[in-house]
Amino acid sequence: MLWIVGFFILLVALMIPILAIVLDAPVLRNMLEKRHGVEPGKLDELNKKVLLLEDQVDDLGRAVEALKEENQFLHQLLENPSRPSRPLPPPPK
Repeated sequence: MLWIVGFFILLVALMIPILAIVLDAPVLRNMLEKRHGVEPGKLDELNKKVLLLEDQVDDLGRAVEALKEENQFLHQLLENPSRPSRPLPPPPK
């Protein structure tokens, strides 16, 4: 009789992590979403927002690169002010 109680406790102890893994599985989540009916319009709206955000991130990346180039140019000018990269025009008379 004692071994039956021990077996039952062991079974319950092993079922807890197994159930946690199964209930958190993406397959089960998809089944629940289909069963409860996620509206397709919301997914399209989210897709558009993601595309817009990706475009904005790309624009910001290009702006950061331009700022890096400007910063590097100004840094070079400050390091070597006596050596211009191109000849200066003659002063006006």
